[in-house]
Amino acid sequence: MPHPTQHHRLVDVPGGGRIHLVEQGTGPLVLLVHGFPESWYSWRHQLPVIAEAGFRAVAIDVRGYGRSSKPREVEAYRMLAHVADNVGVVRALGAETATIVGHDWGSAIAANSALLKPDVFTAVGLLSVPYAPRNGFRPSDAFAMIGGPDEEFYVSYFQEQGRAEAEIEPDVRGWLAGFYAGVSADTMPPPDAPSLHFVPRGGKMSDRFAEESILPSWLTEDDLDVYAAEFERTGLTGALNRYRNVDRDWEDLAAWDGAPITQPSLFIGGDQDASTTWLADAIKAYPETLPGLLSSHILEGCGHWVQQERAFEVNRLLVDWLRAFHAA
Repeated sequence: MPHPTQHHRLVDVPGGGRIHLVEQGTGPLVLLVHGFPESWYSWRHQLPVIAEAGFRAVAIDVRGYGRSSKPREVEAYRMLAHVADNVGVVRALGAETATIVGHDWGSAIAANSALLKPDVFTAVGLLSVPYAPRNGFRPSDAFAMIGGPDEEFYVSYFQEQGRAEAEIEPDVRGWLAGFYAGVSADTMPPPDAPSLHFVPRGGKMSDRFAEESILPSWLTEDDLDVYAAEFERTGLTGALNRYRNVDRDWEDLAAWDGAPITQPSLFIGGDQDASTTWLADAIKAYPETLPGLLSSHILEGCGHWVQQERAFEVNRLLVDWLRAFHAA
């Protein structure tokens, strides 16, 4: 259930859209951006703790999710639109600057918000997905190479409009349960099992889910109901359209090829998360790509959903980091 001192609001952002947000506390603004397939609710453990530490914690529903606007056009979900939404939220809340923290796709959105709008986003925290600057490889080509003759990388699988929706939407709750469990440290398949990040040719992503779905320890039946209810109402197209803009983003961000993020930064990943193992080279490159990095942490025995799997530890790391550069 929502914390009694949390407030839900809809704010107008440029382009005619609206972003739903949940805020708690007063002080310097900390904007929390979720990933796929989640919502503001992914930050339920962080909102009260960040607020108690003396900050104004605000978790949004990213466009296409929850109660935020859901444009019909695929290109409306390009990275530039998400950055504009975040700036619009900061302005709508009457602030000049904010710290931005993101998880999964939210990590990429947070990183690009800091990269493109350093005057607004003066510090950036990245959870699960490391910062990797734009490079010379068109993403769709790179993802096609990751797949093989018998398997398709999941990002490629998500590209075709309606394809993943046809798999997920008949049983949203069951699919979410399988997906959440599949990349959680305590319920993921053994290392020698086929990865759910690869879809059998002609098959579905859920073909790689465990036959018996056991909820991970961080996810209660009530939590799953919250997530499922939102996607049963909205469908998955808005969420999946983020993946369908990877090439458009690559074109839009050409001027920032290889660019570092220089603001104070933080990274937290899990050692059981494919995002950190596949992108280990990106983490090694942080001295060049994140020269303002104040702390970097790989949590042992943690999967993809870091701020939910290890809420207490992540809260401590976030608050320590926030206090470090606000006290400077």
